[in-house]
Amino acid sequence: MKEALRRILYLLRPRKIRNKYFLFMIMLSIPPLFILGFISFNIAKNTLVDKQVQSTQEHLRTSSEVADLLFDNIIKMERLISWNDGIRQALIDSSEVGGNREIDDETGERMNNLISSYLIDTQDIDSICLFDKDFHSVCYGNSDSYGALEQNGTHQYISLTEWYQKSVEAKGKPVFNSYNVLTNDLQTFSSVKLLKDPQGIFEEEVTGLLVVNVKKSMFSKVFNENDESNFVVLDSDGYSIRPIYTYPQSFSGRIRTNQDKESLINELENDQYIVNSYKNKTTGWSLMLLIEEDNLLKESNQIGRITAIIALIIAIIALYLSFILSGRITRPLRQLKKMVIGGAKELYNDVELTDKDEIGTISETFNRLNVRTKELNEKLVRSELKEREAELRALQAQIKPHFLYNTLDSIYWMATLQNNPEIAKMAFSLSKSFKLSLNSGEELIPVSKELEHIEHYMTIQNLRYNGRFEYIEQVDKELMDVEILKLLIQPLVENAIYHGLEPKEGKGTITVKGRFQDNLIIFNVEDDGVGIDKLKKVDQGYGLRNVRERLTLFYGPSSKLLVTSEVKKGTKVELRFFLRKEE
Repeated sequence: MKEALRRILYLLRPRKIRNKYFLFMIMLSIPPLFILGFISFNIAKNTLVDKQVQSTQEHLRTSSEVADLLFDNIIKMERLISWNDGIRQALIDSSEVGGNREIDDETGERMNNLISSYLIDTQDIDSICLFDKDFHSVCYGNSDSYGALEQNGTHQYISLTEWYQKSVEAKGKPVFNSYNVLTNDLQTFSSVKLLKDPQGIFEEEVTGLLVVNVKKSMFSKVFNENDESNFVVLDSDGYSIRPIYTYPQSFSGRIRTNQDKESLINELENDQYIVNSYKNKTTGWSLMLLIEEDNLLKESNQIGRITAIIALIIAIIALYLSFILSGRITRPLRQLKKMVIGGAKELYNDVELTDKDEIGTISETFNRLNVRTKELNEKLVRSELKEREAELRALQAQIKPHFLYNTLDSIYWMATLQNNPEIAKMAFSLSKSFKLSLNSGEELIPVSKELEHIEHYMTIQNLRYNGRFEYIEQVDKELMDVEILKLLIQPLVENAIYHGLEPKEGKGTITVKGRFQDNLIIFNVEDDGVGIDKLKKVDQGYGLRNVRERLTLFYGPSSKLLVTSEVKKGTKVELRFFLRKEE
């Protein structure tokens, strides 16, 4: 990872003095502009958010007070009903010991007249249900308020419910529940008050139960609803939440009842909402106002855009001036670099351009010139030494060649007379091969004779290895009379046998190909042997290294010896060189 990062930084670094100066000017001028804009934007944003939070808290406090007024209206109505002597006596008479009387319709009528006479606002009241001690009931308002579990006018299951136990623990105080305790109506919630007889002998006796079902739409009077705000009324027991009212209604889908209030607030804040909460005194419910940051920060975003545009304009002007100045300052260095590289190219055609700046390029070019001059001097000395060595080896090889020819010729005739054709054939091929390799002391040899040399060599090797090697020759006819440097191809064939085919099990094939195009001669020597696993070791062998050096010395640096190989599939050696003008 570190190496990859270092390589990326290396590729991205400026390579010219002008670019370095330009980058320095950019770093000096542009970042402060954007930092200033960023700070200005955040100051405006934070100020706007703080003011909005304060305003929202005040709005929620006012909304909670309005809700308290509405709740207080419900509490007053419950008190009127519970204090009415006629209603209280009717509840006592309905629950006489041993009796099985239901609450009569007169009690319901009396409750209706009571509410009307005191001009109590029932606009937000869905229904009012009155229960005696035995849970006989009568309801005012919505006819479906009795609940689905009614049996014979009684609700015996009520005493087992959690909301009834809460009303008992409240000892006559109203208890607001966030849901309808009698039905599954999702549009209403219930206020429950346990009714007691203050004239009891020992203590106040329970005479009945009052359930007031209130429409949740009453909260539309509490909040100042608009398109940019979301209102939520929640009931929380510390472990889970219950949404009572949401605006808009579709927002209720974002609230899950299996989460606590804190996790809900964190989730909404992660969704870019600004959350404000206020606890209602009467019910203990949480009134929440949610504002999307995008809507709230429209003004600050406008300030940010204007600041960014101004910073961008100033940055463009700074970039332009920096570019002009950097060009004028670095122009003399660029001219000097061009002169140095031009002079180097006149001396050496293969001068490479570096990726350093002007000063580094000038310094490196001078160093390369010095190193290249030393290398050429050393190569010249080695070339002269090799030419002298080659001449010495040629002179040594020509010492008494007729003695060797006559000796091999005698071996051939003796083998023939003794009826041993294989020895005769080997002696004949060895004699021809030796004669062709000497070539009367000449450096150049026709391609046809070089190929003949290879054929005699293959004859000797097949006699040694019982015919394991197959030799294929594919050379253009127009190339046969062309003279090339002797012993260029035969060492490659010899190398293919000893390093490619000899280690291989079974038979092997050597193919020699040659073609002539546009004064370029190309020879390929291919084998299907064991291949080479490490091509870097190829030049360590004497045979290929000797051929490469002789090829370069005679035909110049444009000549090539290329080796390609694949393990267990074979090796290919290619010679490429141009004929010299005198040829």
